[in-house]
Amino acid sequence: MIATAQAFGVDIGGSGIKAAPVDLEQGEFAEPRLKILTPEVSTPQSVANIVKQELEHFEVGEDIPVGIAFPAPIKPGQKLNFMANLDQSWIGVDVTDVFSEACGRPVTVVNDADAAGLAEQQFGAAEGQNGLVIATTLGTGIGTALIYNGVLIPNTELGHIELPKGKGDAERWAASSVKDKEDLSYKQWAKRLTKYYGLLEKYFNPDLFVVGGGVSRDSEKFLPFVKIDTKIVPAKLRNEAGIIGAAYYATTKVSR
Repeated sequence: MIATAQAFGVDIGGSGIKAAPVDLEQGEFAEPRLKILTPEVSTPQSVANIVKQELEHFEVGEDIPVGIAFPAPIKPGQKLNFMANLDQSWIGVDVTDVFSEACGRPVTVVNDADAAGLAEQQFGAAEGQNGLVIATTLGTGIGTALIYNGVLIPNTELGHIELPKGKGDAERWAASSVKDKEDLSYKQWAKRLTKYYGLLEKYFNPDLFVVGGGVSRDSEKFLPFVKIDTKIVPAKLRNEAGIIGAAYYATTKVSR
């Protein structure tokens, strides 16, 4: 692996498994990422085998921390009890054990939204921000990450917070996919986002919101119309955030 990389990150999604060596001094990929399509039957063994293949492709040394961003809540030493985007055979599995065994080395696994949030806090839109940062990803659903003074509060699911007046689960009403499905204008969607972020503001009093997801590239079309008191900014790292955040997180878990 290239000498300028201090860690290796993997981002596992429902459609693709992306990986790259990461330069943590610069907060960027040390080499162009490799993407391999997620197997149609995305069992633990088939996905873990692809991660192993990516490690071999980049010739990742045994002393390099490896972090994996995974699309589910991750609790070390506990088995998954829910899976949305991969094969249901993941339920009842210890994710860290599966990847560590397949790769023949210890790895660190973190929820994918948490990984993206950490990347933005360390290297992106929230770099240097003290206090509470709430990073969100607007896509098919709404992913969230809470980071307080640089420390991750893992596995939050604030995309499922209940909105008032019978609007129900937030992501079913305000996710980017809902905007597309209902053909909402950016201003119409921003009104929904105002209600969502306003509720988070009321309950958590954050110092900063960071808005990620693919739609963040069009942030100038909707963020100015989200009327809340807390500063709200678009993510900077976008699709690179999961890999970079997972790599960074792995370095924090290396035993000293």
